[in-house]
Amino acid sequence: MFNLTKRLNHIKPIKDWKRREKQRRLAHQAVNITFGEQDQLDLLSYAGLKEESSYLQINDTFVRTLFVSGYPYVASTGWLSMLININHNIDINYHIEQIDPLIALPKLNRKITELESTKRTMLKEGRVIGSEITDPLESAMDLKDKIQRGQEKLFQISIYMTVTADSLTELNKVTKLLETVMQTRLFYIKTATFQQIDALQSILPRGENKLTQKRNLDSSSAALTFPFVSSELVQESGILYGINKSNNSLVIIDRFSLNNANAIIFAQSGSGKSFTAKVEILRHLMQGTKVIVIDPEREYKQLAKSVNGTYIKLSSTSKEKINPFDYSQNSITGENSLAEHIQDLTELISLMVGSLTSEERAVVDKALLLTYKNVGLSKRKNGRKPKKIVYPLLKDFYKELKTMKHKDLCDRLERFVKGSLGGVFDSQTNIELNNRLVVFDIKDLNESLRQIMMMVVANFVHSEVKQNPQKRILVIDEGWMLLQEPESARFISGLVRRARKYYLGVTIITQQANDFLSQEYGKAIASQSSLRILMRQDTTTIKKVAEEFHLSAFEQHYLLTGDRGEALIIADQNHVAVKVVASEEEHPLLTTDPREIYL
Repeated sequence: MFNLTKRLNHIKPIKDWKRREKQRRLAHQAVNITFGEQDQLDLLSYAGLKEESSYLQINDTFVRTLFVSGYPYVASTGWLSMLININHNIDINYHIEQIDPLIALPKLNRKITELESTKRTMLKEGRVIGSEITDPLESAMDLKDKIQRGQEKLFQISIYMTVTADSLTELNKVTKLLETVMQTRLFYIKTATFQQIDALQSILPRGENKLTQKRNLDSSSAALTFPFVSSELVQESGILYGINKSNNSLVIIDRFSLNNANAIIFAQSGSGKSFTAKVEILRHLMQGTKVIVIDPEREYKQLAKSVNGTYIKLSSTSKEKINPFDYSQNSITGENSLAEHIQDLTELISLMVGSLTSEERAVVDKALLLTYKNVGLSKRKNGRKPKKIVYPLLKDFYKELKTMKHKDLCDRLERFVKGSLGGVFDSQTNIELNNRLVVFDIKDLNESLRQIMMMVVANFVHSEVKQNPQKRILVIDEGWMLLQEPESARFISGLVRRARKYYLGVTIITQQANDFLSQEYGKAIASQSSLRILMRQDTTTIKKVAEEFHLSAFEQHYLLTGDRGEALIIADQNHVAVKVVASEEEHPLLTTDPREIYL
């Protein structure tokens, strides 16, 4: 510590007043500077350190350093990748030194000679020569040959792991976990007993390997030990999503080349989830993919206008109508999908009337079959098939229910036929999906009707897709609405599961990640989506998201602290942190920020 008295005693008396005054000023400056440095050191340094045989205690923190003492015989890609997936505070340190071939080759020759001598001795004695002799001998000879050819280099590598914890019990627990995890990959680790000070100095960013626990590895094996490989995700047939945060490479994904083309986007409000969805839509349109959007918040109107898309506003007063009873025939297999469509209609009617009992479901199923039998599809003129198929309407189904004398069901359904909502779901379809972008705006519908209309539109799209399969994406914004009732949740889960058969990719966007993943159908949708785009979360949702998608501690922290437009993209098994970007020309078409729109 700085000695103030000692420093001031070095100032000798000076007769000259000016020199004395100057000396005094210099002394005060020295005192001020030294105290300033000392204050900084006090902030950075620890109050006390206690050394034990197997750990150190620094202030209130317990620290233990371990080293890798045994390696597996065969190295594979990512053989230490499990280290970065351990959700504990562990610092990993590598010391790598290249060995000069002129030094390495004589040592290898000596080792080969020793092994050959041991082998000959065992042969003379008639003993069985095991792999403990043959494997090292083959490896040494192979390595010698590659070094001589310049194919490999020899390195001395030390791998140290420092575990920190708030208590000794927790430190021992994490140490045991680390040992177990490493042993599953045939790595053996040991505690630096009575060398914890040297071990601590070895893991500091000074490049000093005071522990000197080294192992010889060739360049291929040494390269494979690194778990910190920056993940790249580039598929030439895909679209640009953004910039890789780890290495500034491009993130290009073709969702139709994954296991399925479904996607989910989870994010807090204001994190840029709709902007990300619109970036994806715009770039898929450039590749010729057709896109249908269910828009409950009128966020896609500008995008539809800018690309000459079809913008359909569905409300109780709009002229555009969708008949829920429309259904199609699969143009590929030719199979009639009426039975499947009736199951979907049963879920829709259950949603309209406020759920159905088992008995009521049987009644609805029978009434639907009678409706299709008696109305529209079976009507023929002079024994010939009509030029245009006329599908039944909701009022036809209502009449069948009345005929079957189920007054309770009729009363619950009546408001959609004769009541205030009679014009919403009881008209023939007068829209088509022949444009490259079709947006269904349902914002003007009452909150209670949005869920029903989302299901009607999704069912209509599903029917059209089955009739004419081609590369399409269905985007459902605020998809959590469909999980509020079992009927719509069951329907959308089935749609996501069946979409791949018809070259359809379903995108579900929601900010209610907890509610979504807490439900059985929500988890099923997430598991059936090969592309997951996770944006900023809060502390109430991160735990559920981390459990569902097996996120590391770093990925969790990234999602908690990410800026607008930053996302973690999971494509099958690839995890990439990305910054979603749009060009200057794209940005005005995609943004919904009021500051950019109205100012």
